[in-house]
Amino acid sequence: MNLVVLQNWLDNASFAILFLTMLVYWGGAAFPNLPYLAALGTAGMAIANLCMATLLGARWIEAGYFPLSNLYESLFFLTWGITTVHLIAESSSRSRLVGVVTAPVAMLIAAFATMTLPSQMQASEPLVPALKSNWLMMHVSVMMLSYSALMVGALLAIAFLIVTRGQNIQLQGSSVGTGGYRSNGYRLHKAAELISQPAAPSAENNGFARFESGSNGNANTAVLNLVTTSEPQTVASAEPLSPQRLSLAETLDNISYRIIGLGFPLLTIGIIAGGVWANEAWGSYWSWDPKETWALITWLVFAAYLHARITRGWQGRRPAILAATGFVVVWICYLGVNLLGKGLHSYGWFF
Repeated sequence: MNLVVLQNWLDNASFAILFLTMLVYWGGAAFPNLPYLAALGTAGMAIANLCMATLLGARWIEAGYFPLSNLYESLFFLTWGITTVHLIAESSSRSRLVGVVTAPVAMLIAAFATMTLPSQMQASEPLVPALKSNWLMMHVSVMMLSYSALMVGALLAIAFLIVTRGQNIQLQGSSVGTGGYRSNGYRLHKAAELISQPAAPSAENNGFARFESGSNGNANTAVLNLVTTSEPQTVASAEPLSPQRLSLAETLDNISYRIIGLGFPLLTIGIIAGGVWANEAWGSYWSWDPKETWALITWLVFAAYLHARITRGWQGRRPAILAATGFVVVWICYLGVNLLGKGLHSYGWFF
């Protein structure tokens, strides 16, 4: 089969599969009692991932270089990275909620690459001299994978803010370091231990306390119990979250933290590799090119996120806001600066 025809078929197939997968994940969120939808969503993501991997492999064979030289290839590599990180996160968390936020973003990126970019930008062309280096694969691929992981982690943080309605709630600790694994107002009791009526929790604890349940013979199972108080409510406060919504928020916070923790080292390695390549190609490790400047800003934003969680023990709304900011910054770094057509990284994009 002609490789060009194969690529045209695969990019359209990837978009169609991601669109259907998005509908499956949204249907699963709306009708959680249909368990087969979760398996269908995972299968759809895996098939789309395979289609995009085949597309990139075909372009690699056709052009003779790693397919990261123009915007079309870059967007599909980014989408492939997002679906890969999605599959890792979903496998580790056993939560279909990851796909609710990642599937539409992956679908939109594939749609933009397939339907919006002109045909001349989708065609493989000879590399410009600056890109004829092994560093093309070593630097750009790592940067794109870091963008994928950081985007997925930031999307889950945005989903956390939506689930919690922006409330400043306390969560069971998932951050490590100083301030991590705090009690956060929860009270844990062993099985068969006499439990007295707890004191009224503070507003930031969301009106819930966590107890260790021994009724089912499993002393390691923790459940959420609503704590009631006879004291009148004198100060208007936000409506407390349900136990299911709070458990969902904890899951999103936990997965987001770990995915960003995966993407940040990749971003660091990619920036270092880019500096070495820049010195080889342009004679300077760092020239404050717009792309380099925004890569540094991206690094600082997510470094602040991880510092706040590991050192300060932040959890919940504040780090989620930082991660949501990082989502915007990543897109500016990846795509926004290239809209200007200025700087050393402007080749192969819009202008």
